[in-house]
Amino acid sequence: MPLEELKYYIAIELIPGVGSVLAKRLIAYCGGAEAVFRSGQRHLQKIPGIGSSLSREIGTQQVLKQAEEELRFIEKYHIDALCYVDPRYPERLRQCEDGPVVLFSKGKVDFSRSKFLSVVGTRHATAYGTAVCEKIIGGLAERGHQVVIVSGLAYGIDICAHRTALQHGLDTVAVMATGLHQIYPSSHTAVAKQITQQGACVSDFTSGAVLDRNNFLKRNRIIAGLSDATLVVESRAKGGALVTADIAGSYNRDVLACPGRAGDTASEGCNTLIRLNKAALVQNAEEVEYALGWESAGAPKQLPLFDNFTEEEQVIINALKNNGQTGIDTLSYQTDIPAARLSALLLGLEFKDILKSLPGKQYMLRP
Repeated sequence: MPLEELKYYIAIELIPGVGSVLAKRLIAYCGGAEAVFRSGQRHLQKIPGIGSSLSREIGTQQVLKQAEEELRFIEKYHIDALCYVDPRYPERLRQCEDGPVVLFSKGKVDFSRSKFLSVVGTRHATAYGTAVCEKIIGGLAERGHQVVIVSGLAYGIDICAHRTALQHGLDTVAVMATGLHQIYPSSHTAVAKQITQQGACVSDFTSGAVLDRNNFLKRNRIIAGLSDATLVVESRAKGGALVTADIAGSYNRDVLACPGRAGDTASEGCNTLIRLNKAALVQNAEEVEYALGWESAGAPKQLPLFDNFTEEEQVIINALKNNGQTGIDTLSYQTDIPAARLSALLLGLEFKDILKSLPGKQYMLRP
């Protein structure tokens, strides 16, 4: 799409009080995005949902200047802008009434791939939750499914899903609650960079958007809308994962949930979804495969073995071998490796599937 035309699509959702649904209505009634800004107030007021105040806001056309700044930003940082009328726009998301008018993307993912699975859960994941997440995603990869894993780059289950996908050679998509210039949380910057090489980071927020808690709820519709199904691995009684599951259900997409022990607060949300028949119960890759009607794509793939380590990596491995689960501060003291350098080395060993991270910046070797 020509940049001049794209400018008007970006500008429409920048209008205060205009969301994705109303923006598309404006475009449809006016006959195009540019036509919205060329229409008079009297004409705009006749459109359902547009009153006098909104029509005046559109008439000021201040958002066009912001949109021009955004065009310069995406050109500078090589960000792709997919408009909902663009053939490259994700088809699953196009089917959602409240899908964004423009989706910003940085990376190398094919949104027309046949299998997309959203994996969400609590930010306060337990060892059980991360183990189940790794087991299911790893199992899908080993059974030959080239599934794209979608999540929100948050702490807990989200980052576990992204890392596990990367470790097993699967593409993964991180849906951001900020513009693509800002990684939140910042501690996941290295993972986000890896995702742009093996998937994509996407957002419907511009570079001028302010980080707000409501952003996370807004982005959940994209997590649900990009995928064939949403899997809730672990969730408390309330939380963003359950919001995403409800949105997926409203889109007539499959919802899956992993069960937890009765009375376990970390799994209360998942157990409720299953009890109310809002989600299918799954415990492993085979059950996800069955629930979604995916045929196994062949024999399990042999994962590469990593047996050549740098001197620093071997020091870390020896420390964890001797002490078991260890916090990053203690590990830094024992290995005499500065914390910043240690974090990068630990991430590299995670990608090699040598160790796993646990809540509270704890680490342990894989069996």
